[in-house]
Amino acid sequence: MLKIGFVGGGKMAQALAKGFIKAGLTKGELMLASCLPTDETSIKEFTAIGSKAVFSNSEVAEKSDVLVLAVKPQVVKTVLPELKECIGSKKMLLLSIAMGVSLKSLESVLPAGTPVIRVMPNIPVLVGCGATVYVKNKHANDTHAEITRRLFSAVGLCEEVPETMINPVTALAGSGPAYVYMIIEAMADGAVKMGLPRPLAYKLASQTVIGAGNMVKQTNIHPGQLKDDVSSPAGSTITAIHCLERSGLRAALIDAIEAATLRCKEIKPMSEID
Repeated sequence: MLKIGFVGGGKMAQALAKGFIKAGLTKGELMLASCLPTDETSIKEFTAIGSKAVFSNSEVAEKSDVLVLAVKPQVVKTVLPELKECIGSKKMLLLSIAMGVSLKSLESVLPAGTPVIRVMPNIPVLVGCGATVYVKNKHANDTHAEITRRLFSAVGLCEEVPETMINPVTALAGSGPAYVYMIIEAMADGAVKMGLPRPLAYKLASQTVIGAGNMVKQTNIHPGQLKDDVSSPAGSTITAIHCLERSGLRAALIDAIEAATLRCKEIKPMSEID
């Protein structure tokens, strides 16, 4: 089992830690997270899973086999110098989930030859249904890539991509759960308006999203064809689809992903952060 260290103990670090434990890849006592002394919530969450929360980033690096960089992008430039000595001496693998921080920016601060893999997971890793992509630098070998795949495949889908795809992936999979939560909420609201009790409406709406997603994933049938298969002539589904088209559902989602991608590009790279 891997000794995994989290530099930063926020929501994504917590989700990954719980997901890795649930998948049997590690144990709570084999993980360590650095948290701010004032971040009582993160400290409590890691303590609850049997892990230790400390206030030293270098201590996390010293006691780990794999290091997960899970801090806000504007903090990366401050944090990495604290880790250089330990990372360099151990030649340890660094997995960065810091949004918008490129491999080039990370390498500019780290010791030469450090294996770095940039990873973009999403929050459903907590329930084993994450959608994760990764891109490795030239110093990360097949073993490093296999460790990454093993970790993140255990908590959902994991695919390797070129770094140029990270921003649209962030807009689609990283931000995507928020879009789906809004859709589930709106579907449930509609059902409540028409007489369903809210708890049942949320159950049915969420299960419908899960089922539809699995249909697309497991059958490899185009979603347009699956939509046509449940749209009977003059039926309720095609009538509802007409309403959605008239309200611009497709255009709204396309616009949202475009806007989120462009926002990712606007975030300053680490080298430009004061």
